[in-house]
Amino acid sequence: MMIEKHISALLYRYQCVTVPGFGAFLTETQPAQLNNDTYTFYPPKKLISFNANLKNNDGLLANHVALQEKISYDQAVNAISKATEVWFEKLQARETLVLKNIGNISYNAEGGLVFTPDTPVNYLAEAFGLSMVKSPAVKREEYKEIVEEIEETVPVVFTPERRRNYSYLKYAAVFVVMASAGGTGFKMYRDHEIARQTLLVEQSVQEKIHDRIQQATFFIESPMPAVTLPLKEEKEIKMPYHVVAGAFSTEANAQKAVKELTAKGFKARRLGKNRGLYAVAYGSYTTHAEANESMQKIKRTENRDAWLLVKEF
Repeated sequence: MMIEKHISALLYRYQCVTVPGFGAFLTETQPAQLNNDTYTFYPPKKLISFNANLKNNDGLLANHVALQEKISYDQAVNAISKATEVWFEKLQARETLVLKNIGNISYNAEGGLVFTPDTPVNYLAEAFGLSMVKSPAVKREEYKEIVEEIEETVPVVFTPERRRNYSYLKYAAVFVVMASAGGTGFKMYRDHEIARQTLLVEQSVQEKIHDRIQQATFFIESPMPAVTLPLKEEKEIKMPYHVVAGAFSTEANAQKAVKELTAKGFKARRLGKNRGLYAVAYGSYTTHAEANESMQKIKRTENRDAWLLVKEF
């Protein structure tokens, strides 16, 4: 069974996919980047890493395999176990383990596992359909030479270096302005007189209207009833980031875990039934940064196998 294809499918939706008894593949979002040397724009994507210390079965991969292959949960666990045995045999033989669309794993000289990501697929769902874009460099000096050639035929200066050659245009403009000053001055005076007389008439009309309003009296016999405006309901705060403590096959065990974590001071909650398991979280958060900070603290003090789940319940 090709376990790597199921791992690849889960990497689109989850930040941590654990292979029981082998290790966990983790993802981190990288923002869009620009290579100034090649003038190439790269879209955002997920960077994949590997942690050989996270080996406990959280049920995520086994449930996915069971659903996709239409087998039982126990059969899926056995299939994963057999696949990892084959993987370890290749690694012990000093061969490179190639996981399609994920990366390569091998032993180094010190006997530690080394993961080299090889991801032609962008696992960031928000960047679906985006590809790298290469922009041609702007050749400013060549465009400047073209503009200077145009300036030779038209009396318009675009480049500051050649601006001093057309200083006579400034004096021509002053002459045109002085020639038209006489006619323009008379027109401005006449327009001003018309505006002043219009303003006096408008003020007189406004005074008469104001006097009539002061003399009028209004009576309201039956006042309108007060209008009650409905209060706007506060928008529910969404907390899609959850630091998961574990997944349990029975609801009773999940509820017991919630009580134990609550007694320790955590805002524990049960996340609901997912793929036959009941997930229990230390807490839920509104932002990824807040959830990641809490997860790192829990890994140091409580449970190093805690992982982050991104899902709205």
